[in-house]
Amino acid sequence: MASSSSTSPSAPAFSSRSWKQHVFLSFRGEDTRNNFVGHLYTALENMGIHTYKDDKKLSLGEEISRSLTEAIEQSQIAIIVFSEKYADSSWCLNELRHVMKCRKERGLIVVPLFYGVEPFEVRKQKRKYGEAFSKYELENKTNVASWREALVEASGNSGQDFKSTNMDESELIKNIVNKISKMIRPLTPRVKDNLVGIEARMDALISKLQIGSDCVLMIGIWGVGGGGKTTLATSVYGRISCEFDGCCCIENIREESRKKGLTKLQKKIISGVLKKDEVRVGSIEEGKYMIRDSFSGKKVLIVLDDVDQRDQLEALAGSTDWFAKGSRIIITTRDEHLLNAHKVDVHNINLLDDYEATNLLRKCACLDDRPMEDYEQVSKKVVSYASGLPLALTVLGSFLCGRGINEWKSTLARLKKIPDDDILGKLSISYDGLKKVEQDLFLDIACFFRGKYKYEVMPVLEACGFDPDIGLEVLREKSLITISDDVKFDMHDLVQEMGHHIVKGEHPNDPEKHSRVWKDEDLETICAMDATTDLDMIEAIQCKYKPLISERDDPLQHLLPVVENTKNLRLINWEGGVSCPLLTNSPQKKLCCLLPNLKMMKLWGLMNITMLPSFAGLPNLERFELYGSPKLQEIHSSFRVLKKLVFLSIEQCWGIKIFPDINRLKNLKTLSLIGSIGLFKLIQQKMDNVALDHHLDNSGDTQVNNRLNNLKTLLLRGGSRLFNRETHHTRLWFSPPNLTKLDLAKCELTDKDIGSYEWELPHLQQLNLSKNEFSRLDFSRWRLPRLKWLCVDGCSSLVELSNLPSSIAVVDASNCWSLESFGDTSNCKWLCDVSARRSNKLDQVDGERLINSMLQGNAIEDHFISLALPHQIPKGFVGRFFRGKTCGFDTDPYKNKFTLKLPDDWYNEFSGFLIRLVNREYPDMDIIMKQEADEEDWRFEKWQESDKAPEPEYGGEMMTFVGYVSFGSIRKTTSLSPSYNVISFTITKKSWSSFAAELVPVKSKDEAVQTTKDATNCSELRDEEDGYFTRSMKFQIHQDSNSNIKIRWCPYKSYNSY
Repeated sequence: MASSSSTSPSAPAFSSRSWKQHVFLSFRGEDTRNNFVGHLYTALENMGIHTYKDDKKLSLGEEISRSLTEAIEQSQIAIIVFSEKYADSSWCLNELRHVMKCRKERGLIVVPLFYGVEPFEVRKQKRKYGEAFSKYELENKTNVASWREALVEASGNSGQDFKSTNMDESELIKNIVNKISKMIRPLTPRVKDNLVGIEARMDALISKLQIGSDCVLMIGIWGVGGGGKTTLATSVYGRISCEFDGCCCIENIREESRKKGLTKLQKKIISGVLKKDEVRVGSIEEGKYMIRDSFSGKKVLIVLDDVDQRDQLEALAGSTDWFAKGSRIIITTRDEHLLNAHKVDVHNINLLDDYEATNLLRKCACLDDRPMEDYEQVSKKVVSYASGLPLALTVLGSFLCGRGINEWKSTLARLKKIPDDDILGKLSISYDGLKKVEQDLFLDIACFFRGKYKYEVMPVLEACGFDPDIGLEVLREKSLITISDDVKFDMHDLVQEMGHHIVKGEHPNDPEKHSRVWKDEDLETICAMDATTDLDMIEAIQCKYKPLISERDDPLQHLLPVVENTKNLRLINWEGGVSCPLLTNSPQKKLCCLLPNLKMMKLWGLMNITMLPSFAGLPNLERFELYGSPKLQEIHSSFRVLKKLVFLSIEQCWGIKIFPDINRLKNLKTLSLIGSIGLFKLIQQKMDNVALDHHLDNSGDTQVNNRLNNLKTLLLRGGSRLFNRETHHTRLWFSPPNLTKLDLAKCELTDKDIGSYEWELPHLQQLNLSKNEFSRLDFSRWRLPRLKWLCVDGCSSLVELSNLPSSIAVVDASNCWSLESFGDTSNCKWLCDVSARRSNKLDQVDGERLINSMLQGNAIEDHFISLALPHQIPKGFVGRFFRGKTCGFDTDPYKNKFTLKLPDDWYNEFSGFLIRLVNREYPDMDIIMKQEADEEDWRFEKWQESDKAPEPEYGGEMMTFVGYVSFGSIRKTTSLSPSYNVISFTITKKSWSSFAAELVPVKSKDEAVQTTKDATNCSELRDEEDGYFTRSMKFQIHQDSNSNIKIRWCPYKSYNSY
C-alpha cells in the first residue's frame, strides 16, 4: 500500500502554532460512517493519534461550518476519504476546498484515500462524480469551479486505491495508521494545572535555547534531586517540539541504561525521531553511527532525562556534529561535572520561593476549597520544611489532602523523627552514586560542618584522609552541597536530613550504633550508658559547651570513659567553651589512652587553661592547632615525640614560658606562630643551644645542622620583636633549607633589619613582607632563585623595589603610598601579575615600562597577564590600541559591550589580545570568542596618534587595569578554531570610564630565541608551580556546547594563600 502526503512546495512545513488534534477526517457519512471510517477512526485513536470526526466531536446546537473550519486549521493532517457519494454533498466539497486552502497557506498534510472509486473518477469528475457536478451546473452553483479545482488538486496526489489491492480492509487500515503515526508531531500540550511557577522557568530556558537560530545547542538542566528538572525539560519539550523535524524524549536514563543497556536507548531515540518500528542496533558503536547518519539532515529536539554517566551522553548525543542545524539537545542531571566534561551549557534549576511553594501546597493538598486562615500557620511549617523543593511539597501535599489540622500537625511532628521515604529515596540517588570516601565526606559535612567556614574545616577533612579538594567538588557537582562564595558550607535542609537518616540507618533510637553523634541528647544518652557498652561504631563526636550547667550536673562529665571505650574514634569537635572534660577533668591522663587514632587536635579559645597535659602516646597526631589561650604557660615536654606531626599552629598565645624542643619533628611541614612571638624566641633559643652543642661536640653530624629539614611553611606574622634592636641581628639565621612559604607581615621590619642578613632560601616560592617599615627592598643581597610570589601590600614607607628575582611571577605592591619604582624588570620573564593599586607615587612611565616588560616575557606565548596601576596609562602607550567609546554606569550590561573584529590571519599572526580599562572600581569582564556573521564593527575606532587628540583626563582617583590573554593559554583547555572572527567584551560590574583592546603580534624568531635564552635559568619553574599561570583565579576559561569560548577576567582576585 502506498498512501502519501500532499504539501505545497512553497508552504512552510509546520509553522509555529497550536494544534488540537493530529488528524482531521473528511468523509461522506452515508457511505462510510458506520463501516470503513468508523473502523479507521477507532484504529487511529487506539494508536494515540487524536482524530477529529464530526459526529464524535461536535456538540448539539454548535455552528457546524465554523467548527469545521477551526478543526481543519487546528489539525496536522487531513485524511480525505473519497467514496461514491462524496461529491453528492456540497458540505463535503466546501470542506475539501478549505482543506486544500490550508494545505497551501498553513502546510497542512493531505492524505487521499479512494474507497470504492478510482482516482481518475475523482480527478476528472467521471461516473458518480460527473453526475453530481452536472446537477450542480444545472442549479447554477457558484462554487463549482473551485470544487473542481480542489478535487483535481487532492486526487492528483498518490494515495490509497482500495480497488487495486487484494488486502482485506483490516490490514489496509493497519497500514494506513502506521503510515500516519510516522508523520505526526506532538501536539502543543497545556501545562498541568498543578504546576506552579513553571511558566517563568520555561520562558527562561526557551530563551536560552535560542529557538530559530541555526546553531546546534546542548543545554543541561542541573540541580538537586526533586527540584523539577524533569518537569521543566518535558514541559519545554512539549511547547517547542512542533518547531522540529523530529522529536524524542527519553526519560529515566540512569535506571533504563542499567536495566536494558545503552543500545536499547539508542534504538528508542532513532525509532522516536524517525517513526520507525523496526530498528536494529547491534552495538553501541553501531548505534552512534546510526544516530549521526540518520539525524545529520534533520532538525531534531531530544530530551535526555536523568543522565548520570559520561558514556550515556557519548552514546546518545556524542557531539553537536551529529545533528543538523537548529537541533536542540536538553539534558537533565544531578552531576554538573558531566555537563562540563561534555561541553554543555549549564542551566541551574531554581527552587520555589515561599509564595510559589504555598500555592503548590494548596493545590496538592486540596486546600482551595478550605478557609486559608485555618491552615495558614501549619502550611507555613510545611513550606519551611520543604525549603522550596517541589518533590517534597507534592508528596506531602498529596498525603495531607483531605486531612484535618490535627493530622497536619501530627504529620509534621513525625517528619522531625522519621523523614518521608519517597522524598529521601529520590534525594539519596546522588548519594548512592558516590564513592565510599565521598560518602563519608558528605556525612561529616551534613552532621558537623554545615554553615562552617571552609578555611576552618578543610584541615579537619584533610586530617581525616578525605582528599577534600576533589571530594568537595564532586559533592558540589552532584548538588549535594554548596559553598557560598567559596566561604561557607551549605546544603538543602532535606539533603542534610537525608544525611542524618543515613547515619542513623536501621537504629534511629540507638545513638551508640551511629557512626556520627552530633545531637546533645544522643551524646548524653551515650554518656549515661554502662562503661562496657560497645561503641566501636562511633567515628566522630560533636560536643557543645553549656555554660549554665554546673560540673556536678553536667551529663557530659562521663565523656572521658566514653572516649576510652571507642576504638575507631577519629574526630571530637568540642564547641563553645573551656570545660572540655578531656582537658579539665583529668589533665594528667595520657591522651593516647583515650584517642590512639587521633590525627588532628584543634583547641580554640581556652581562655583559662594554664597547661596542656601529656601528649606522650598520640602516635598518629598529624595536626595540632591552638588559638587564643592567653593564660597558657606550659606545653608538656612529651610534645616533642609527635613524630607524625605535620602541621603546628600556636597563635595568640603570648604567655607560654615552657615549650619542648621541636627540633626533631622531622615530618613538620608547617609552623605558624602568628601573634605568639615569645614562643618563637623560645624555639630559637633551643635552636641556638643545639647549634652550640654541635659546635662544641665537633662530631661532624650533619643531621643536626639540617634542623626541620621538611619544613615548607613558616608563618611569623605580627612578630614585632622578631629582631634584636640593639645588634640588629636577625633571628632567622636557622632558616630551614626546604622552606617554600615565609610570612613576615607586620613584623616592624626596617631597612637595617632587612639589610643585616643575606638570606639563602633556595626553594622559597612565596614571601609575605606586607605592612612593614623598610623603605627599600633590594633582592640582590638575597639568594631566592625560585621566588614567584611577593607581597609588600601596605608597606607605606617603601620607595623602591629593585633587582627582583628572575623567577618572580606575582607582585602585590598595593597601598605602597611612597613607592616610586619597580626597578628594572626586563629580566623577569615570568612576571605575569602585578597589582599597584593606590600606590600613587609610582611613575607613569614606570607603569608603561612594566607592561612592556611583561609583554616581552614568557606569558606572551601561552599564559595570562594582569596589571593594576593607580593612574591612567599615558597616551603614548595607549596609542596602539583600538578604543571603546566612553560610557558610564548602566544597568543593562549589553550597553557596555564591545566587539573586536578579528582579521583573517589572526590565528597565525597574533599571539593574543590585550585589554585596558580605566576605572575607579575593580571591574568584572566577560569575554567571548566566537564565529559570527560579518557585521560592520562600529564600536571601535583607531586611536588618534596626533597630540591634538589626547585621551581625556578622568576626574577623581582612577585606576588602570591591563589584561592579556594568550591564544596559547586558550588552546590548553579549549578547541580554538581559526574560524572564530569576533571577540566581544562585556563589563558586568560597576561603572567604568574607558575601554580599549588590541591584538598582539607573535614574536619574531630573533625575539623568541632571545626570550628563551634569558629564561634558561628559571624555565624549570614552570612545571613546579604552573598554577601561577594556567590556574589563575583572575582568568577563567571554558567552552560551551556551541563552541563559543568564554573567559571571565576578575582583576581583584588574589593569589594570596596565607
